Parts: sequence; structure tokens; C-alpha cells
Amino acid sequence: MEIQIEEMRAADWPAVRSIYEAGIATGNATFQTEAPTWEAWDAGHLASCRLVARDSDGAVVGWAALSPVSARPVYRGVAEVSVYVAEDARGRGVGRRLLEALIAASEHDGRWTLQAGVFPENEASVALHTACGFRVVGRRERPGRLRGVWRDVLLLERRSRVVGTDASPVGPG
Repeated sequence: MEIQIEEMRAADWPAVRSIYEAGIATGNATFQTEAPTWEAWDAGHLASCRLVARDSDGAVVGWAALSPVSARPVYRGVAEVSVYVAEDARGRGVGRRLLEALIAASEHDGRWTLQAGVFPENEASVALHTACGFRVVGRRERPGRLRGVWRDVLLLERRSRVVGTDASPVGPG
């Protein structure tokens, strides 16, 4: 599948929302049970590091974005990853292209740690993240319920090799 990775625009929201809703429907992508409004989604994600994947027809077939993990200044370089791929585009490398581009954009933006919370049952997402340099650093046991069922979440983390190192100009506090 030929795809192009581009910055997400507000006009992409209907397609992004549709892909997000399909992910929600799987029951293995998020604790969310419905997609938010554009305003709520926009407010909850960093203004930078928002990407979409477009197919050769220009249709959005996936998206990736970062959310802050804390408002505390010491955590300014840490962000949470979201990656979603349209059902008919899964298994074609779209997620990997998005996540690799998001990692590059995050480092350009000065982020030194990316984290992701993934349901253990979402084996494709765990495999995608580990293939892109994330490692499982823990398992949160039953932090929440989805549709009445307690779910565990794997915490995956990727530490940049270029941002936030002892040799780099950006670093903690």
C-alpha cells in the first residue's frame, strides 16, 4: 500500500474520528467507549506531533498523536503515544510508518521518552511498539473497567537515544 505521512489538520478530524471509533469498537484499543468532540480531542493532545497516513487517493487510513503525561515541567519531554489504523489498512505497514514518523517528530520536538498503555490482548499493537524500540516496563493490573470488565494494561516505553541524553542539550529539569 502506497501511503504518505503528513501533519494532521483539523479538517482531517472526521476521518480520524471514524478510525478512532472503529478502534473503540474492537474493545482492545482503549478504555474510551466513544470518541470525543474535536475540541476535547484537540485540547487533550499536543499541538505538535499529530500525523495522518493517506493512501494514494488521499484518504486518511491511520493517525498518530502525542498526549502530555503531566503538566509538571520535569516531564515536558515525556508523552503518551496513540496510533490507530483503519481496519482495511491493517497489516500493511501503515502503523509502523506512522509510529516511526511520530518518533522522529517527537525527537525533533524535544521529547525524550514516549510511553504507551496497551491492553495485553492487543498483540498487534504490542508487536508494533516493540518493533519500533519500545519495551514493556510493567503491567498495571486492573486499572479500569471496560464495559464492566476489569482490564490489565501493559506500560511500554521508548527512551530516545538523541534527546535527553547526557550529551544532548535537552534534559530533565
